[in-house]
Amino acid sequence: MYSLNDYSYNLPESLIAQKPADRRDRSKLLLLNRETGDVAHHDFGDITDFLRPNDLLVINNTEVIPGRLIGRKETGGRAEVLILDYAGGRQTLARTGEFVCSCLVNASKRPKSGSSIIFDGGLSARVMAFKDGVYEVRFVCEDDFETHMYRIGRIPLPPYIKREDNGTMEDDRAAYQTVYASRKGAIAAPTAGLHFTPALIDKIKSKGVELVPITLHVGYGTFLPVRVDDVRDHVMHSERYFISDDAAHKINRAKAEGRRIIAVGTTSVRTLEYVARDSGEIAPGAGQCDLFIYPGYKFKILDAMLTNFHLPCSTLLMLVSAFAGRENVLQAYRQAIEKQYRFYSYGDGMFIG
Repeated sequence: MYSLNDYSYNLPESLIAQKPADRRDRSKLLLLNRETGDVAHHDFGDITDFLRPNDLLVINNTEVIPGRLIGRKETGGRAEVLILDYAGGRQTLARTGEFVCSCLVNASKRPKSGSSIIFDGGLSARVMAFKDGVYEVRFVCEDDFETHMYRIGRIPLPPYIKREDNGTMEDDRAAYQTVYASRKGAIAAPTAGLHFTPALIDKIKSKGVELVPITLHVGYGTFLPVRVDDVRDHVMHSERYFISDDAAHKINRAKAEGRRIIAVGTTSVRTLEYVARDSGEIAPGAGQCDLFIYPGYKFKILDAMLTNFHLPCSTLLMLVSAFAGRENVLQAYRQAIEKQYRFYSYGDGMFIG
C-alpha cells in the first residue's frame, strides 16, 4: 500500500487524450461504487442521474493563465518562462508596483541573476534570484502586465500532450478551461470540471443540487513525479487556496444537514480536507495547501467525488485510491482501458460514490 510500485499500471499511449472531446459533456463516465467495487459505464451527460436533490457540488473556479512566455536572452538565445505563482505576483504588484513572481526558466544555459529576457511587445523580465530550480523574476513593461501576458502568452499544456499549442491557440485557451473559471492563477486546469457545459450545470441546478465555488490555483507540482520508493516519504507541493465565508457556511450547513458533499476534482478534495476541522466543519480563509492524501487517510468532509483518470504512480492516483480503495481503483482502470476510455487532462471522467 505504501510502495510506489503499488500504484503502477500499463496504459497504451494511444489512450492518452491529445485533444478535448468534440463536446465536453459527450465524454465517457465510469461509475465506481467505492463500497462494492462495482463499475458501470455511462456518458458524462448522465451525471444528473447519479446526483440527488440537495447534494452539494464543490467546484474549483481557478482560471488557467497563458503563463508560458517565449522570449530570448540578451545574447539572442531562446528562453522560455513559465509563471508559477501568478497570484503572488499580483499581490507584489499591488504592494510595490512591480510584478515579481516565481517562475521556471528553460534556456540552453541557466540565466544568471541580473540577466534579462526580452519578449515581444515591449515586455521584458529580469532574473532576480535562483533557488531549488525556481527563479524569482521581475517583469517590466510600459503598461499592464496582464494585458501583455494575454497578448503573447501560451496555455501551458501538460507534458503528456505531445503537440504544440500553436502560439496563442484559441482552441486550447477555451478548451483547457472550465466554463466556471473566474479567478486567475492556475497553470493547469482542474480537469474533472472540463466536462461541464452551461446547459449541464443548469440541468444539475434544476434537480436541486447546490453548487459552491472554492479556489485552488493548480501549480506545476501536479505534474512532478514521485521520486521515493515509500510514498509516505513524498513531500507534496504547495498551492494557493481561497474559501469565502459564504462557501464555508454553505458547505458546513450541508454537512450538518446530512447532505452529500461531492467534490469536482482532486484539487477540490485536497482543499476541503486541508481546511477541515476534526468536528467535520471547514474554515474559510486563504493560504497554502500542501496536503498529501494517500491510502490510510481518514476523510472528514468528502462523500463522493468526480475525477479524471490519472497517471501511474502519481499523487492524484494515490488520493483516489485513498478514497475508493487501491484495488477498486486499479480494477476500474483496467476496465476503462478495455473499454478504450481516454486518459488524463483531456480524457474521460469517473464518478466515485
